[in-house]
This record gives sequence, structure tokens and C-alpha cells, in this order.
Amino acid sequence: MSVVDTLAEGLRLGGEMFWETWWALVLGFTIAGAVETFVSEERMSRVLGGSGLRELGLGTLFGAASSSCSFGAVATTKSLFKKGASPIASLAAFQFASTNLVIELGLVMWILLGWEFVLADYAAGLLLIVLLAAVFQYVVPEEWFAAARDHVQSTEGVRDPVCGMDVDPTSDDVVTLEADSGTEYFCSESCKRTYRDEREAGERQPSLATRQGWRLAAKNAVGEWKMLWTDIVAGFLVAGLIGAFVPRAWWTTLFDVGAQGSFTWVAASAIIGVTVGVVTFVCSVGNVPFAVILWSNGIAFGGVMSFIFADLIVPTITDAYRRYYGLRMAAVLFVGIFVTAVVSGIVIHYAWHGLELVPQPGEVGGTAPSGYTRYLNAAFTLVLLAQLYLMYGTSADEEAEGAHAH
Repeated sequence: MSVVDTLAEGLRLGGEMFWETWWALVLGFTIAGAVETFVSEERMSRVLGGSGLRELGLGTLFGAASSSCSFGAVATTKSLFKKGASPIASLAAFQFASTNLVIELGLVMWILLGWEFVLADYAAGLLLIVLLAAVFQYVVPEEWFAAARDHVQSTEGVRDPVCGMDVDPTSDDVVTLEADSGTEYFCSESCKRTYRDEREAGERQPSLATRQGWRLAAKNAVGEWKMLWTDIVAGFLVAGLIGAFVPRAWWTTLFDVGAQGSFTWVAASAIIGVTVGVVTFVCSVGNVPFAVILWSNGIAFGGVMSFIFADLIVPTITDAYRRYYGLRMAAVLFVGIFVTAVVSGIVIHYAWHGLELVPQPGEVGGTAPSGYTRYLNAAFTLVLLAQLYLMYGTSADEEAEGAHAH
């Protein structure tokens, strides 16, 4: 096969995977946009201050509902941590759940890999959160977290609490309001008025019963696409090209550490999976197509889980940890997530084998009704077009954007 033919085959493989998962992506981002609109960050931070099982569970629940790209999840976690959420509830539970236990990841995994992988993702993900919380509780000194919180507060800029725009508190144009929590800074009188009206009404979040609320939900859903579309497209493209160009013999050599089925082989697959995830990361959803390639070419079942869980320790994310929390906490997060991802992968491998839930080696997909893909894609394309209309096709949004312009 010529290079051109191989390239065409790679593009075909990537395109097929993208086609099969299109409706699931739209559905996942639609739900994520609604949750982001109607669930307040301030409310979450108020109930995540403790370090008990309740806060761990709520942090996991809020994270799974607050779907985001890895960079968005890290930024939201930083905000929660700064506002008083405990390390266990924010850095362990919320941050991991908001990238690895979200609905769009589960849907894409269900279509491309199978339902067994989806159940394993949630089970191993919950185990990882518990293990990481234990590390934070019993291994990392409390003083390190206090220093990390001080670092965040000393380096964090000032943001408009309504629209999230960065504002300069020393600027002559900045608008201020004295609130119970201190001085709030706004980009415009419109945001200040909105903030004051909502505070007086006792409701900081848009209502489910208003058109404006759903307009904002559509805006947030489209925002998810803006953040992730390049990573998602790159993920499918890279997976297709690797599937076409890289010989199976190369993968067999990479995963040929110890006898197949032995503990050495399983542990090596988990370690290699995390390492490959760190080196080749696209995003938590976009790397599922690559996971298909790994599974089809001999990695252990648990190694697939470990690979997917590596999205929060790639170099760019680790550098964000350094900037937010300091070098020491960045190292804690990197080592903690690396080790717990490996352990979780190994545990879920043996647990699923014991329950006879591991598919035949290399067997992927086939769990979604393929005959309905065309109709589901058409229906959810209309949903996306409706969201685009709500975002760009109404004068209300244009006026809102104009109010933020300077």
C-alpha cells in the first residue's frame, strides 16, 4: 500500500469514528452546558469545604455534572479551591470527575469500545478518587495545601463575577460594588446591575423557567465546542493515522513485557498506558479513539483505563498546576495522579476479569445500534443548530455582548 493510500485509510478510519460519535458529543455538551448554567460555582464551593465522605461524594457528583475540557476543569477547580473547597473535594474529587466521569466521555467510550469499558471507567475512576483523597488526607502535610492556597490567592487576577471577564481594579473604567464578601469589580454597569438585582432576588443562577436561562445554556454548550473541537478533531485524526501507519508488530513489541496475563504484563500495561497518555494527550474525550488503537493492538484491559486517566498530568496541565499552586503542589498532583491511575488500572483489570466483563482482546464497539446513527446524527445536528441560533441569532445576546465591550 502506498503512502497516499495509507494516508487515505487513516483519514477514513478517523472519519468513521467521528461519524459514529457525533450525536453523543452534541448530547454530552448540551447536558454540560445546562448544568454549567443552572448550577452555581459559589454554591458548590460553600458545600465542599469539609474533608469527609459527604464532601468527597458531592465533589465527585458536581464534577461529573460539570463537564469540561481538562484545562477548563483545572481552572474551575482552582476557583473552587481558592474559595474554600477542601483539597479532597476539589483537587481529588471534582477535578478528576469533571473530565473522566462525564457523560460525553461515557457515550463516546460506549460507542467505540463497549459498555464494559464504560462501567470500568466509572468504577476505576471512583477508586482513583478515593485513593487520591487518601493520599491528600494521610500523606501530604496540611501545610502544603495551605501554602498552595496562599499561592493561588497571591497570583489570581480579579474577575467580573457575572460575565467572568478579567478586570483591572486600578483602572478608571472599572465599576465597583461593596458587598458582604468585600469589594466586587465589574466590567460594566450592566454586569453590576445584574449582580445587584440577582443578589436582591436571592438567586445567583439563571432560572430553568426563563428563556434567558436556556439561551445561556446554549451559549455554554457552544462554548464547550469552542474549547474542545480542535482537540476532538485532532484525537480522531491522530487515532486514524496511527491505526493506518503504525504496524501491529510495533505495538506487540511495546506491550510485550512479561507473559501475557501475568501481573508483570498487567502492571507494565498500566504504566505504559499512563506514560503514553502523558506524551500523546489530546483531551479526555478525544483520546478515546486512541484508546481503541491501544486495545486493538494488545494492551491489557486495565492499561486502557490508566491511559484515559492520564489526561490531568500532561505537561501543559502540570505547568498550569505549577503556576496556580506552586512547584511543590504540582509535583504532588503529578505523582499522585500517576500512581493512582496505575493502581486503579491494575485493580479494575483483575476485578473485571473476575466478573468476566472483559471483552475478547481487540474486540471494540458494536454496542450502539448502527442503523440509528444517521437519524441520531441528524436529530442532534438540529439541536446544535438551535443552540447556535440562540447564541448568535437573537438581539438579546448582541445587546449583552455590547454591554461588555469597552
